[in-house]
Amino acid sequence: MSTGLTARRRRWLITRGLLRALATAVVVVALYYVLPLDRLSGTYLLLQLFVLVALFAGMVAWQLRAIVASDYPAIRAVQSLASTVPVFLLLFASTYFILSLDDASSFTEPLTRSDAVYLTVTIFATVGFGDISAQTETARLLVTAQMLLDLVVLGLGIQVILGAVKRGKADDNSET
Repeated sequence: MSTGLTARRRRWLITRGLLRALATAVVVVALYYVLPLDRLSGTYLLLQLFVLVALFAGMVAWQLRAIVASDYPAIRAVQSLASTVPVFLLLFASTYFILSLDDASSFTEPLTRSDAVYLTVTIFATVGFGDISAQTETARLLVTAQMLLDLVVLGLGIQVILGAVKRGKADDNSET
């Protein structure tokens, strides 16, 4: 499909992809701060988490198909990764925030929305400052689930995205 890609066109495609990813991140962060999460019950926390993880998995599947079908799969993969990571992080931040509201003893201190983002990114980055930590069994299980899913996103996720890029390039080469 694609024959030649000028440097200018490549820069434009990368810039456009990153702007789309930034727009996605801005919308997701804005939704995180304005949605009435404080009205949700921790009683259904695990159900909410499973539904959100299923939606996230659907988003990833859609992104993988878009990478394979793209004329420029590597550029699309960067855009996809830059769009899905904020969604993944805010999924857990929302869960921690709701859990903290439901049971203030879940963490070493009650979490604001920003505290929940901070905790989530700290776990994702494997920094582990220790100023906020899980105190209850439920909170520890959720943090453990996030750590395991972090490994999946970082390890398997990147491998799958690279595989989709290779497949997209192979499909492109077979058509020329």
